[in-house]
Amino acid sequence: MAIGYGLLQTKSNSQGAHFMANTSRQADLDFAADLFKAADKMRGGLEPSEYKHVALGLIFLKYISEAFQAMHDQLAEDDFADPEDPEEYLAENVFWVPETARWSFIQDNARSENIGKIIDDAMEAIEAEPTNETLKGVLPKNYARPTLDKTMLGELVDLFSNVKMHDSADRARDLLGRVYEYFISGFASAEGKRGGEFFTPRSVVRTLVEMLEPYQGRVYDPCCGSGGMFTQSEKFIEDHGGNPLNLSVYGQEINHTTWRLAKMNLAVHGIDAAIEWDSAGSFHKDAHPGLKADYILANPPFNISDWGGDRLTEDERWQYGIPPKGNANFAWIQHIIHHLAPRGHAGVVLANGSMSSQTSGEGEIRKRLIEEDRVDCMVALPGQLFYSTQIPVCLWILSRDKSANGLRDRRGEVLFIDARNMGHMVDRVRREFSDEDIERIAGTYRRWRAKPETLEEKGWDAYADEPGFCKSEGLETIRKFDHVLTPGRYVGAADAEDDGVPFEEKFVALSKSLADRFERSKELEALIQDTIGAIKS
Repeated sequence: MAIGYGLLQTKSNSQGAHFMANTSRQADLDFAADLFKAADKMRGGLEPSEYKHVALGLIFLKYISEAFQAMHDQLAEDDFADPEDPEEYLAENVFWVPETARWSFIQDNARSENIGKIIDDAMEAIEAEPTNETLKGVLPKNYARPTLDKTMLGELVDLFSNVKMHDSADRARDLLGRVYEYFISGFASAEGKRGGEFFTPRSVVRTLVEMLEPYQGRVYDPCCGSGGMFTQSEKFIEDHGGNPLNLSVYGQEINHTTWRLAKMNLAVHGIDAAIEWDSAGSFHKDAHPGLKADYILANPPFNISDWGGDRLTEDERWQYGIPPKGNANFAWIQHIIHHLAPRGHAGVVLANGSMSSQTSGEGEIRKRLIEEDRVDCMVALPGQLFYSTQIPVCLWILSRDKSANGLRDRRGEVLFIDARNMGHMVDRVRREFSDEDIERIAGTYRRWRAKPETLEEKGWDAYADEPGFCKSEGLETIRKFDHVLTPGRYVGAADAEDDGVPFEEKFVALSKSLADRFERSKELEALIQDTIGAIKS
């Protein structure tokens, strides 16, 4: 399964191209933000959880229609091609769009009182095409419902009609992908706690992706939400001059509505993926039982207690101990390790309790994971990164083989990173990492595991412990801490910043200050005694 609907172009890795890409990306994000604000004004009394499907469905329809039209125009210029033959589009991995589902038809009828039914019919027609098998059951088809204001719907069609998703050369731009992703983020923010069910903050996803560097191979997410782990992996490959076609994508999602969001999200990013839905979830009906992935990136729901562990006590995945029935954290970790290839790496977001809990056998499972050398790095994150919870969380970086993959032999070592004080507040309740924050965390991990020749080749400084931020520690020390993995226990306190004042001068000044305080203390003591004496008399 490979990334790409035949529409992605591999970007240059030159410095100039990278700068241009970043500049273009920022412009696209600014545009997406403005578009979201305009669209959000139209929703009126409609709840964000309901409105997101209205808006995202239309963006998706707009995208595939333009991709189809670009291909249609290209085929029309070819004397040996038939632009009305669906098979021509299948060969190029472009969705076939029937005439009544094309955006030009939708736009022409934007002010019709039947616009809702016209959009529903368009979605049905697209799904009904045999060449569009991957969209079966994915698209929203409830635009004709009486509670949906038709004037608002027509205005939304007009708004998106002004967005051109393809350039003059008929190649897909990634603008639509950014717009879609920004809308998902915006709706997650508006929905608050419920938004966290389908969206992992970009800061967290980018940190994981930059740490693991998934250039090629199989990438898997057993609880994929709206697919953010996959889209960020694709961006990482393109930004570093790689070929997205070298990555295969697999995932599973328990929520059917969220699964549909993921399918559309991946489609507009041009990512061909085996994303499966099952209401039983990955624990009870694993959609990819034989998969051994090179990279696993996951943000499982935190501390879920009703995961049905009592029905899985003999499961082959529990190689490090039976997870407690009341908390699925270590079930997720073991499920993920079970699916890792012999040289695979994984990045998992979990609640902080997973680093230190000793209840219900969790301490013993964590001990076995450490003693069998599966833990590569632990990162403590700050609070307020998530829409769904304000609690701080952590990243578990796991490796099947800490001596492989052209990296430094790290057997018997664990890197601890304390990033709790990093990031900046973007509003009253939510924090984000800057590009510099992400690079500091990911760059530290990359340098720590790099071979000396790699450091020299890339011009990187050698890794060094940094008090208060990072520490490479051996198993002996971790054993002394009862196999607790909280980074704050290992990294120590940050060094005081050197202000350039010689110690001798500081000592004289501090001594004088202390003497002054002692003298003042004596004066206050005498004053208090005099006051007490006056009261007694």
